Amino acid sequence: MKRLFLVIVAMLSMTMTFAENEEAKNVNKVEAYDMSVNYRRLGVALELTTDQMEAVENVHNYFVAEMLLAAHADEADRKELVKKAVDRDVKWMRYVLDEKQYHAYLMLLNTTLNNRGLNVSE
Repeated sequence: MKRLFLVIVAMLSMTMTFAENEEAKNVNKVEAYDMSVNYRRLGVALELTTDQMEAVENVHNYFVAEMLLAAHADEADRKELVKKAVDRDVKWMRYVLDEKQYHAYLMLLNTTLNNRGLNVSE
């Protein structure tokens, strides 16, 4: 009886550990899609004017929301949603930024997406 109890306790503890690891993996997946940034630092890096700063913040907030929706979508739809979000963000940023700022933004965005394993290029 004592052995049976120990076996059950051991199995339950292994199951709990496995469940914790699975939950941590899911949290890490969702965190990879969080594209929140420090807008002051982004403004300094891109040398934004005050008007541009406000527009970039609005566009990027919409991008952040779309990426979080993609994070919670089904696995099959996720890549397409990320691609649409990135395409829309890049299109809108093109209107707000000048040529130099736009290229710097693309570099930052591509680096961030690559580092998080969210590269959408095909």
